[in-house]
Amino acid sequence: MSFRDSSFPLRPLPFALAACLALAAALPAHAQPSAGAPAQVAIGAQPLSQALTELARQTGVTLLVSPALVAGRTAPAVSGRLTPRQALDRLLAGSGLVADIDGGAVTVRREGEAGSSALPAVTVTAGAEQESPWGPATGFVARRSATATKTDTPILETSQSVAVITREEMDAQQAQTVRATLRFAPGVSISDDADNRLDTISSRGFALDQYLDGLKTIAGTWSVTKVEPYLLERVEVLKGPSSVLYGQASPGGVLNLVSKRASPETVREVQLQYGSNAFKEGAFDIGGAINADKTLSARIAGVVRDSETEVNDLKERRIAIAPSLTWQPDARTKVTLTADYLRDPSGGFWNLLPYQGTLLPNPYGRIDRSFYTGQSSFEHFARTQYSLGWAAEHQVDDHLTVRQNLRYRHLDIDYRSVQGLWLQADYRTMNRQAYTANEQLDTLTLDTQAEWRFRTGALAHKLLTGVDYQHLDWDNLTRFGNAPTLDILVPNYNQAIALPGIFQNAHQKQSQIGLYAQDEIAWDRLRLQLGVRKDWARTDTDNYVARSVTRQRDDAFTGRAGLLYLFDSGVAPYLSYATSFQPQAGTSFDGNAFLPTKGKQTEIGLKYQPSNTDMLFTAAAYDLRQSNVGTPDPLHANFTVQTGEVRSRGIELSAVANLGEQLKLRASYSHLDNEISQTTTTSTLGNRLAGTPAEQASLWADYAFRGEALKGLSIGGGVRRIGSAYTTNANTQLIPGATVFDAAIRYDFGVLDPSLRGLKAALNVSNLFDKEYISICSAIGCRYGLGRAVYATLKYNW
Repeated sequence: MSFRDSSFPLRPLPFALAACLALAAALPAHAQPSAGAPAQVAIGAQPLSQALTELARQTGVTLLVSPALVAGRTAPAVSGRLTPRQALDRLLAGSGLVADIDGGAVTVRREGEAGSSALPAVTVTAGAEQESPWGPATGFVARRSATATKTDTPILETSQSVAVITREEMDAQQAQTVRATLRFAPGVSISDDADNRLDTISSRGFALDQYLDGLKTIAGTWSVTKVEPYLLERVEVLKGPSSVLYGQASPGGVLNLVSKRASPETVREVQLQYGSNAFKEGAFDIGGAINADKTLSARIAGVVRDSETEVNDLKERRIAIAPSLTWQPDARTKVTLTADYLRDPSGGFWNLLPYQGTLLPNPYGRIDRSFYTGQSSFEHFARTQYSLGWAAEHQVDDHLTVRQNLRYRHLDIDYRSVQGLWLQADYRTMNRQAYTANEQLDTLTLDTQAEWRFRTGALAHKLLTGVDYQHLDWDNLTRFGNAPTLDILVPNYNQAIALPGIFQNAHQKQSQIGLYAQDEIAWDRLRLQLGVRKDWARTDTDNYVARSVTRQRDDAFTGRAGLLYLFDSGVAPYLSYATSFQPQAGTSFDGNAFLPTKGKQTEIGLKYQPSNTDMLFTAAAYDLRQSNVGTPDPLHANFTVQTGEVRSRGIELSAVANLGEQLKLRASYSHLDNEISQTTTTSTLGNRLAGTPAEQASLWADYAFRGEALKGLSIGGGVRRIGSAYTTNANTQLIPGATVFDAAIRYDFGVLDPSLRGLKAALNVSNLFDKEYISICSAIGCRYGLGRAVYATLKYNW
């Protein structure tokens, strides 16, 4: 049986913002110059493979070089106005390698070896192979990332697990939320349900902390930054404790969202979408150089969306826009100003459904996933957010680069909901509660870095030092109380809902300052990463309901060490150890403030990037522990002691590949064995953490036809297996696992007629077979996973 119902004010910045300059990576060449033409070159001391790639980017030449030939070699700093021949001679001096130049192409070979007998080469140009960790990647495979190190580092040389979802992969799957971009990411768990208020994402059993362009999106309860995925260039997940670079953080790791930013490259795109639940969306992305010498670039991207939802009587609406402006007067200096604005007049809903009728049997039948538990006349979730910031960098000389990233953000939340709870003994009368929240949040995040590249004998160093600062100013007014019950067989949605009494009324300020240092050391094929950090955190809370004031001070040392070896074959085994800390609010029975929880992880892994291919294979095994976890005080009721510990162990396997221009794929598998290893509650000792599937596996493949008859046609498909998980830490109820299929088909009209070049259409279907499954449960109830959704997309680039 199924149950159914047949212009914002811009506040002045609260802080005086200090201006600064910072260094810039040189722009990709737009034209192929003569190999003999001089160019301004600025390349720091670094591994030879990176130095050659930098040379290609700065001079525009095409390089032919085998990765195995240059693996493990280092290059000196080179700068000045030089021809490619002069720059190459300096980079290759003493390496036993030489370069042959033919027009705009350069081939690197061993000294004394005939050009024709050189090792098989791979093309390295200023285009696809020269990838910025802050910009687009080619296909599904990202080769570089700055999330793990805050520097431009190849993923192959990073001794920690990093997963990158590229813009092209997001487009292929037409992800509508940040959560959805990670459906196929290795070792990442999401709640893929209709509740879109927050993006709840976890890894290795712990929630991920969200960052945008390397700066934390500090949050209140509901005042949480919402990011529109269309405005992103890539989505990156760094697994495990990462406090050494990011300060107070979850031991699960960091979710870093990299936004689209202005560059001299021309971008012109408009997109229209229509789909299930009357989904309608328009989007645009316009950018490029705005002056003749291309020292100024601008970009603006935006989205307007209106949609009904799977749940009766509820809608979602959004307007989002993100402009940016980049000034790059020379190859050494780059400053980007950023801003964004997002307004969700209807931004999500509660709609948790009772156990009986979802996870458990109900004599009246199964509750439909469209059933609404609230009251539309009372329901309201409005979010308004905006930010201003900059990213600046300056190369002082061949060895020193300084950077600064800053962002101020404001959020307003206006939330009201009648929330369904459990069913009474008659299995049809639902208890409900009324809840409201009004929050205002102002945050400031600032990160200033200095990066030195130098040598000490045979060791090449990339030393990063920095200081970062975070500040939160948060007002929170919450009302909470009982609401009229609802008969789920004959629902009455016209009952009077009284405004409940005040539950919370508080003002909180938090601040954190951290000092960190990291050295990435290269010696032949060996890579060593060492990092250390000291943090000071402060939280001041004025509780107007209890008429109390609390002051909490925390400080912590954290660190990381990693060792990796690069074989000529492209195999890179590694071992790493990392720690984290996370301040906890509250006090024990004796009045002492809680200590921060602490995380520590040992990880051993293997990465493999075969020569002359665009593939990356990774395998990792880890042991992760969180200590100082709160657990019930056995001597004093309603108090907590910090004697708990949670342990997570697991393995993660991942493969991502661009197999020519036709086939792109991503595959992953993860096994998670976690347990509550220490607690005063004996009934949960040894139990698994709630909501964490023990097994997950996924595969997405994308194929473009090249035959004359089907040229222009592409198809894609994926399968996701989500393992079973427990509803609570008591482990009394198990959420069954589920297998979900997705599909896509696309067509490029430019193949039919050159005048239609740039016009493309796509049809995406998620949950192709409309699998009904439970996505997540709490102690109160459950949410279904999203049903079948169909999206038709028409895109035009010019």
